[in-house]
Order: sequence, then structure tokens, then C-alpha cells
Amino acid sequence: MAKKELFIKRCYEIVQELKIPLVDERVYSKAEITDARYGTTVTFTFEEDESVIRGFLGLAEYYHTIVLKKRESFYISNGSLLFKLVSK
Repeated sequence: MAKKELFIKRCYEIVQELKIPLVDERVYSKAEITDARYGTTVTFTFEEDESVIRGFLGLAEYYHTIVLKKRESFYISNGSLLFKLVSK
């Protein structure tokens, strides 16, 4: 399995474990996330350390919000902040 596929699979597993709502391509047909709309974008980069994924998803728990998945990236939106998780 490719590194990005493992990254996405592990994200799904942790989302289920933490019971965080996830919206992905299975739920919507077309979604647009515009980075420029947000005052600040914080990017988390996964490099084989699972704690990065857990830290990112912990923000969804903290802010009581959902996680959005588009292509190979995950997003959490909160007011003027956009948190993004990508794999290197």
C-alpha cells in the first residue's frame, strides 16, 4: 500500500475510534474549501508519526466540529482558523 493510502486509512481508523464526524467524498459530490477565506491556516504534515494525526483530530474534539476530507487532505474549520492535515 502506498504511503498516502496508509495515511488516509489510519486517519479513518482514528476518526472512528474518537467518534468524530467526518464528511468526505462519499457524502458529497462537490465541495469547495477556499483557504483565502480564513484569516489563518495551520498546516499539520504527517511524516509517519501518528501523534500528528491524533493532535489534528484532537482539535475537532476540542472545537466540537467535524472533519472534512477532500482528496488527500483533511480540514477542520473554526471561525477564522482553518486547520489542514496533509501527508508528505
